[in-house]
Amino acid sequence: MKTQLDIIKIGGNLIDDESSLTNFLNHFSANKTLKILVHGGGRSATQLSERLGIKTQMLEGRRITNEEDLEVVTMVYAGLINKKIVAELQHYGCNAIGLSGCDMNSILAKKRHHPYIDFGFVGDIEKVNVSNIDLLLKNGFCPVFSAITHDGRGQLLNTNADTVAAQLAISFSETYNVRLLYCFEKNGVLSNPEDDFSVIPFLDKDLYQELKTAGAISKGMIPKLDNCFEALVMGVSEINIGGSGMMNPIAFNFTKLSL
Repeated sequence: MKTQLDIIKIGGNLIDDESSLTNFLNHFSANKTLKILVHGGGRSATQLSERLGIKTQMLEGRRITNEEDLEVVTMVYAGLINKKIVAELQHYGCNAIGLSGCDMNSILAKKRHHPYIDFGFVGDIEKVNVSNIDLLLKNGFCPVFSAITHDGRGQLLNTNADTVAAQLAISFSETYNVRLLYCFEKNGVLSNPEDDFSVIPFLDKDLYQELKTAGAISKGMIPKLDNCFEALVMGVSEINIGGSGMMNPIAFNFTKLSL
């Protein structure tokens, strides 16, 4: 029987809300299974860019990353946010270690090539070095990944944190029973994006396609859900989407995905 491994991604307003983040990290630390945390950057990188006079360009919820943007997101994601999370996890007794994809050669990516759009220094993941990360897990450490990867030739790349979590889950599913959790500011996938209580408790691929065709799924959720269903196809055993309280053992209000 495979050992349980939880891979949890946090992002959105959850990172920016100190109270919600503290509540999440407290429950996360109490989870005694093997676990990996992946985090995005919230609004911090955009706010720093504005203070530095750097204009942020977004396309369909994805950041176009030029050289200046890359410096900002690396400082914020792999620096300030990552270390603040690690420090708080240590406070709760979780022996966390903060990483980017270049640390231990953990996550290799290639610069995205698009026929019409130059995304700049945005990376698409090519390989996860499971054996390197597994050394940390087996020695009692909790890896905390920012969404910064590298190409193996000295170039850092900005990679979507949802994709980092999904690719980690897929890569580890060969040797572990992987549960992938996406935690953000909503209670789950909503049938009405304007109603926080319209959580869809169970979502399979057919219902997802119906809701997407009908325009009932918000555009920001579509890349996340596409990653989720790909991960299920590739062997991830369980995927749930919900709010910061989802790590609470008595949590019930979230969306469970299935094929």
